[in-house]
Amino acid sequence: MSLAIVFNLGETALQLGLICSLTVLALFLSYSMLNVCDLSTDGCFTFGACVGAVVAISGHPLLSIPAAMLAGVISGFVTAFLQTRMGVDSLLAGIIVNTALYSVNIAVMGGSSLLNMNKTETVFTMFKSAFNNSTVGSRNILIVTAIIVAVIIAFLTMFLRTRLGLAIRATGNNQDMVKSSSIDPVFTTTVGLCVANAFTGLSGCLLGQAQKSVSIDIGSGMLTVALASLLIGNTFMGKGSILKRAVGVVLGSVIFRIVYTIALRFNMPAFMLKFVSSVIVVIAISGPYLKSQYPMLLRRLKAKKGGSENA
Repeated sequence: MSLAIVFNLGETALQLGLICSLTVLALFLSYSMLNVCDLSTDGCFTFGACVGAVVAISGHPLLSIPAAMLAGVISGFVTAFLQTRMGVDSLLAGIIVNTALYSVNIAVMGGSSLLNMNKTETVFTMFKSAFNNSTVGSRNILIVTAIIVAVIIAFLTMFLRTRLGLAIRATGNNQDMVKSSSIDPVFTTTVGLCVANAFTGLSGCLLGQAQKSVSIDIGSGMLTVALASLLIGNTFMGKGSILKRAVGVVLGSVIFRIVYTIALRFNMPAFMLKFVSSVIVVIAISGPYLKSQYPMLLRRLKAKKGGSENA
């Protein structure tokens, strides 16, 4: 494998890692901060991609970004409404919204399961044209995505330090205490899920425009990928400030994509890709536990070895 191929694969993994890190940041807000497991991620990701693609195809590439985020907000609001106002369990609410979004996404795409954007101007092609196809323009996807991720990290860091952000974090820690403090957990849960799903919709929009097409299955397995990336980021960065943890989340997403890319280089058949994702998730989840159990295992082995020698 030549150095050029390795560089190209690394750049592609970095691009995908940054794009998907927005979904991981969404999970960081909903799962880690708000303590809500939102299972509508796959459908919301596709919803954002579909809305963004339709708006871009209609000739408004810049408007596709806020439109996709608004689609995510709608998805998050419905999920929160089912949980807080309809008494539906959070896991079941996510499943219901995810299932309903499949039909909604088909409707947004005009009854088709695929949208082709090869001749469509996107935010990436606009950036490339602005720099007259220079070296900077040739890295349009990487640069634009990196800027957007940096803006989202800055926003999330500042947002979680505001009074509302602190209320959201308190809701995730102890909802009963929040109620006794005259803070409405329904409101904080709704806002938290709306903001989180806005990030997910934005992530789907960027991926669709980066690969110049959107299919109905573009968000399939995204929850699994985001969860693995979140756990990897937590393992590497551990606890700390919001900024440190958010950067760790992005790092976890990039690491996941690099490992995923390396696995693909072993000429693995396409039907094994989901299996690879599952294995990475298992490693990410069980890694910290196995690491904590390693000293105890060594002591047991030494004790067993010492007992056999004395015998």
